[in-house]
Amino acid sequence: MSAAERRERFAESGYLVLPGLLPENLLHRLLPEVDRWVDEGLRDRSIAACLDPEGGDPRPALELELPAHGELLTHRPLLEVIAELLEAPFVFHHLHSARHDPDTGGKPWHHDNEPNDLGDPGLIMVHALHYPAGLDESMGSLAVLPGSHREEADKTARAHLGTSELPGEAVLDRLPPGSTVLLNSALFHARRPAPRTTRRPRYFVDASYCQTGARWRPVKPYWRHMLTRARELGLDRGGWPELFSPRHFTDYTPV
Repeated sequence: MSAAERRERFAESGYLVLPGLLPENLLHRLLPEVDRWVDEGLRDRSIAACLDPEGGDPRPALELELPAHGELLTHRPLLEVIAELLEAPFVFHHLHSARHDPDTGGKPWHHDNEPNDLGDPGLIMVHALHYPAGLDESMGSLAVLPGSHREEADKTARAHLGTSELPGEAVLDRLPPGSTVLLNSALFHARRPAPRTTRRPRYFVDASYCQTGARWRPVKPYWRHMLTRARELGLDRGGWPELFSPRHFTDYTPV
């Protein structure tokens, strides 16, 4: 598929599948880091800092401080595709890492787009959904609603539908290890629960990036610390000067 075809498909449907984008040597290091992030309670502490901005740790451990996660965040083939789709400079917004064990359940229909201070719907936010161990029917599936990124709708406008099947949806349930799905963050999507008989966890890392041109609302109260740590770790050395610049964000306000 040519670059022009990828841009056209992404603009029309709101998503693009990149099977096996991540190299095997990165995956071998990434999976144990996800386990550590979950099993050592780092993920829970990160969530607590977001839920209680006043009483939580203002400088919690960060996913990007884990070496393979930092490498994933700035993986050149990934950023080159994002640059190709957006045709504009972009800035890192946030990173999440999780292991969905068999009893985790699904996540209802939603989108993840954040507002910018110009209220400009033409500026795009992108979520990169990474599946380090792949995705198959035994782990549940990702359902997306093509074209829904062009609606003006609240994040939870379809949450009352749970994870039910919707007309026109596309289901992604067979992806090889190291696959990435790029979403326009305004696209409605849902995580279907795994079958009750499954024993395999679903490894999941998502990172988001925003077009520059306005200031975006951050979702983590410690967002300045996050961007500072990224620069301190040298994650901005790959030729993306705006990637961790704080000037592209408003102050944090709880939602």
